[in-house]
Amino acid sequence: MALDGYVVRLDLTDVREMVTLLRNTTNNLNQIARRVNESGNLYAEDVEDLLRKYDRIWDRAGKLLAALSGI
Repeated sequence: MALDGYVVRLDLTDVREMVTLLRNTTNNLNQIARRVNESGNLYAEDVEDLLRKYDRIWDRAGKLLAALSGI
């Protein structure tokens, strides 16, 4: 700011949401891994849930990268 006189304020709402989605997905993956290790069973619903969450994460990441490329 001292050199150019610009103050850059970034809206990091999308970044926070993406981090939250990543944390939730990671927690779900850990729970599924524990269950599989204990029981030896992998449920299709668990896999579908993870895939839906990964799709949301990639969608958010794409929007975030598009927004950042416009800066």
